[in-house]
Amino acid sequence: MNSICIFCGANFNGDPILKQTVEQLAEIMVNRDITLVFGGGKVGMMGLLADAVLSRGGKAIGVIPQFLMDKEVGHTGLTELHIVENMHQRKQLMSDLCDGIITLPGGFGTLEEFFEVLTWLQLGLHNKPIGVLNVNGFYDFLLKQMDVMVEQQFLKPANRKLVLTSGDAIELVNLMENFDAKPDEVWFKDRNLT
Repeated sequence: MNSICIFCGANFNGDPILKQTVEQLAEIMVNRDITLVFGGGKVGMMGLLADAVLSRGGKAIGVIPQFLMDKEVGHTGLTELHIVENMHQRKQLMSDLCDGIITLPGGFGTLEEFFEVLTWLQLGLHNKPIGVLNVNGFYDFLLKQMDVMVEQQFLKPANRKLVLTSGDAIELVNLMENFDAKPDEVWFKDRNLT
C-alpha cells in the first residue's frame, strides 16, 4: 500500500493510550513509506495524526471542504491540501487517493465515512481493505452490532468479514496488506442485478 486514508475525529479525548496508538500508526506509515490521506483538519485526532506523520518526515494529504477552511480548521502545513466544495466530494477524493482505509475513534462523521466506503466495498465499487483500529475496545459495541446484523440475517457473513479489526496498529496494517476483497456476490444474484 502506498497510501492509507484514515477516518478519525475532529476531537481528542486526551486518552494517553489513544495518543500512543496514533504515534505508533504514524511510525508504521512513515517506516513503510505510506502516505497519510485524511480530512485535512488541524484539530482533534486529525491534527494529532497529521502532526505525528509530518514530524517523522512522512507525507500527509488533506482533503477539506471550503466551509471548514472558512472556519480556520484546515491544516496548512501538509504535503498537499485539497479544498473541495462539499463533504461528498471530500469522501470521494479521499477514497480515490488511497489504497486502504483505517477508522480510528471518532464521532458521527467518522462513522458516516466508515460506513459509506464499507458499503462501496460491499457493492464492489472498490476493492480496498477497510480496517477498524479498535483502541481500548472503543468499537466493541459497533462490531457486536455487526454480528447481530449477521445473526438477524440483515448482513451476509461474507460481508461482515470485509471489516478488518485489531487493537494493534501493526497487526491491522499487516492484515490490510494481505487483504483480498470477497464481497458476497449472492446479494446481487438474489436481486437479479448481475
